Amino acid sequence: MRRPGKDRGQAAVEYAGVITLLLLVGLAAIQLGLVAYTAQQAGTAARAAARTAATKDGEGRAVAAGTAAMSDWLADGADFDHGGCGGGDDEISVTVRVQVPRILPVFAFDPARRTVTMPCD
Repeated sequence: MRRPGKDRGQAAVEYAGVITLLLLVGLAAIQLGLVAYTAQQAGTAARAAARTAATKDGEGRAVAAGTAAMSDWLADGADFDHGGCGGGDDEISVTVRVQVPRILPVFAFDPARRTVTMPCD
């Protein structure tokens, strides 16, 4: 026979352990979604910047076009690198690097990097 009250509170302790694990799994899933979203935004920015830079006199507006194509909260951490269409080049490449936001300090990701090449006009 068991004495009544000996197992008292066991369910609460188990619940606290399980809910902590579920929260960590949920935050990890959100972090992976943020990584995918950041990579998609980097590709969109690179495409917009390359399209603009490939036009006549568009090199000066390429970074602004790429930044405008991204979400504002990711655009602050974006770094654009592009050449020019002058000098007989037939195409232009634009590389965009965007810092991936971190939810938990446990996760550390390299910046999302996308390169797009467009023919010059």
